[in-house]
Amino acid sequence: MALMTLKEQLRADLTTAMKARDEVRSSTLRMVLTAITNAEVAGKEARELSDDDVIGVLTSEAKKRREAATAFAEGGRQESAEKEKAEAAVIADYLPAQLSEAEVAELVTAAITQVGAAGEGMRAMGKVMGVVQPQVKGRADGGVVAAEVRRQLGA
Repeated sequence: MALMTLKEQLRADLTTAMKARDEVRSSTLRMVLTAITNAEVAGKEARELSDDDVIGVLTSEAKKRREAATAFAEGGRQESAEKEKAEAAVIADYLPAQLSEAEVAELVTAAITQVGAAGEGMRAMGKVMGVVQPQVKGRADGGVVAAEVRRQLGA
C-alpha cells in the first residue's frame, strides 16, 4: 500500500479526533485543512500541494498560534493563550523535529564558510540566509535563524 500524503494523514487524524470527541485536536486539524485548501486554490490555478508545501502551511499556522499565544499572555488572557498553545502543539505533531539552537548555529557557521562571508558583516546576511533557509525549512523559526546569522556575522 502506498504511503499516505501528509494531507491524507491530517484528514484521517481529523476523523479519529472527531470520533474520540477531542475538541482541540479536531478544531485545530479542521483549521489546518482549511488553510491547506486555501493555499491550493490561491494563485492562478488550483493545485494539489506536495508534502513540502503542506509543511510550509503547517509551519506558518504554528507560527500564528505561537504569536497569538504570546499576545494573549501579554494581554492577561491566559485562557486564550493556553488554547493557542494547545493548537500549536497539535500542529507541531505534524512538523519535522525542530532543530536545537546548537544545530542552527552549526548550519549558520557552515553557510558562512561556504559563501565565504566571514568578515563581510551584515552585507553577507542575504547570501547566508539564502543558503541556510532551505536547510532548515519547517525545522526552525526564521527569526531564530536570522538572529543567529546576525550574531555570527557580528552585527
